[in-house]
Amino acid sequence: MLRQMFTEHPRSIGMSWGEHGRGAARMGVAMILGGLACLVHALIPGLFVRTTSRLVDDLHAKTRHRNARFLNDYEI
Repeated sequence: MLRQMFTEHPRSIGMSWGEHGRGAARMGVAMILGGLACLVHALIPGLFVRTTSRLVDDLHAKTRHRNARFLNDYEI
């Protein structure tokens, strides 16, 4: 049961645990940096005008391309 928590999802999208972890960590860091840029933009609207929307578009394209089968199963 515990092993499934670590392997089921990565396997369902054709990745190893390590590959999934590296990708998720990279995306997490990108989202944190994008969130910080968004907070700065809230205070100073002339800064980071397109940063967050570009980040969201890029992350969406990467996950859509890499995990198309998984995403299609869970789209709202």
